Amino acid sequence: STFLSAVARNAGVGTAGLEALEKATADKKVLARDRAQGVFTQTFIEFSNRMISAYRLKQGAANLKKYTDVFARADQEFGVQPPIIAAFWALETDFGAVQGDFHTLNALVTLSHDCRRPQLFRPQITPLLTLIDRGVVPADVTGAWAGEIGQTQMLPSDYLGRGIDGDGDGLVDLRSSAPDVIMTTANKIMSRGWKRDQPWIEEVRVPEDMPWDQTGRTNKLPLTQWAQWGVTNPNGTPLVDEGLKAGLALPMGRKGPAFLVYDNFDVYLEWNQSFTYALTAANLAARLAGAPQFDPRNPEPGLDGDQMRALQTKLEAKGYDVGTVDGILGTNTREAIRKEQKRLGLPVDGWPTPELLAKL
Repeated sequence: STFLSAVARNAGVGTAGLEALEKATADKKVLARDRAQGVFTQTFIEFSNRMISAYRLKQGAANLKKYTDVFARADQEFGVQPPIIAAFWALETDFGAVQGDFHTLNALVTLSHDCRRPQLFRPQITPLLTLIDRGVVPADVTGAWAGEIGQTQMLPSDYLGRGIDGDGDGLVDLRSSAPDVIMTTANKIMSRGWKRDQPWIEEVRVPEDMPWDQTGRTNKLPLTQWAQWGVTNPNGTPLVDEGLKAGLALPMGRKGPAFLVYDNFDVYLEWNQSFTYALTAANLAARLAGAPQFDPRNPEPGLDGDQMRALQTKLEAKGYDVGTVDGILGTNTREAIRKEQKRLGLPVDGWPTPELLAKL
């Protein structure tokens, strides 16, 4: 559109970039994908079991070994531990194997005009045109449906702003250079507030009973406090307080798996705002760092998609903002569930059960 080309021209995009924009066309497949994001109707246990595969663990360990020097450099420069980077690399594209075949410029132009959240995608067009203009990526570069490019699926603004030439060939090539991918990914993670060499997540064991209303990702407390309430390491040994605060995340309620989440965990939610994805990525990193598989314990049965929609509709009728009634257990829905659990005198663990649905 003339509007987009005026914006690009004003931002200093040259001929090659502007020519690419002239040729851009709408991509209906992109809109279909934008309207059908169904990944997160799975529970955390289902999703993480599927995503943390034997292949990814094996390949992750192999790549940590193969690129050990580059990973060490990334850690030194940005303070991001190697397993963190390797886990995103695994989850996003299986280490570069599946990078997406959507025409990136067409996808972004389409989403900027005709989707539910144009303000999210419009700012990505000028950085992409700049990358094209500088010859960093070809005009017909391909990637994910929402405009991400390369082996860790970077948006053009991060590609342009955080891109690092890790192999010294003078180019930042996030599609085929592993060193560039590793260094750039570390730079992006650091830029989102990663605290050097600090933990991100630790599996714990919770007692039969404790003040459940104190749990949740955002209520960060000293480990001495969690220990006082009976939270221990998975093997029952006492928690060691190293002066950092953590929240207690119960993705499937008080009878399911339990994790202490530190400030660094918030960076995972900057990467992907789905709690299920963030917790899975954090867990894969922990596994690659040597942690054992988490104990699924025995969560109470949750709700299926239709029951979740019914619950969200009831919560909405009570005046809660649950976002969209989509059957997905998102942050707003969890918050509303906790408030209703408190009101009804149920354990406040944010996990929707058939019992809660019946009581509402």
